[in-house]
Amino acid sequence: MSGAEGPAAPVAAESGAAAVLAALDERGGTLAVAESLTGGLVAAELTAVPGASRTFRGSVTAYATDLKRDVLGVDGALLAERGAVDAEVARQMAAGVRRLLDTTWGVATTGVAGPDPQDGQPVGTVYVAVAGPLDTGKVVALRLNGERADIRKESVRSVLGLLLSELSGNGRAQDTEENGGI
Repeated sequence: MSGAEGPAAPVAAESGAAAVLAALDERGGTLAVAESLTGGLVAAELTAVPGASRTFRGSVTAYATDLKRDVLGVDGALLAERGAVDAEVARQMAAGVRRLLDTTWGVATTGVAGPDPQDGQPVGTVYVAVAGPLDTGKVVALRLNGERADIRKESVRSVLGLLLSELSGNGRAQDTEENGGI
C-alpha cells in the first residue's frame, strides 16, 4: 500500500505502539506527538496500551496551519512558501512538540488524506518525522494509496515504525554516551 523512502518498516499499529512504549520505558525516555492528517490517531494508539502514562506525555493535534506555526513553532515563512505538507514542516512539528511538552522524543505526521489535494500535493502524500535527543531526527516521505481511512492508518503505522527504528539505533548510542563512551 505504501512506498516509503527510508527505513520505516511497516508495523502493526497495536504492536508498534506497545513496542515503542516498551523501548521508551526501557531507556527512561518520554514521548510527545504532533498530528495533522492523523487527527489524534497516533495518540489514541499509544494510550490504548496499558501503562502508556509511564512514557507518553501528550499530544497536539494541529490540523490548522496557523496552529502549526503558533503552537508548535513551525516557521511561518516556510508554511507560506511550501504549505503544511512538506518534509521540513514535519521535522519542525516533531521538534516543536518535543520542546513544547519537554520530552526526550517527538513524532509528527502531516500530509493529505483526501478526498482533495492540498498545498499542491496529491492525496496520499504524507511526511512522518521523529525528533530525538541531541537534535537527532529523521523524516520519511510516503506515497500512500487507498481511501482516507487507509492513508491515515498507514501513516500511524509508519510513524510508529520510524520511531521504533530510531529508538533501536539511537538507544545504543545514547547508552554509550551515558556510560562515558566505549
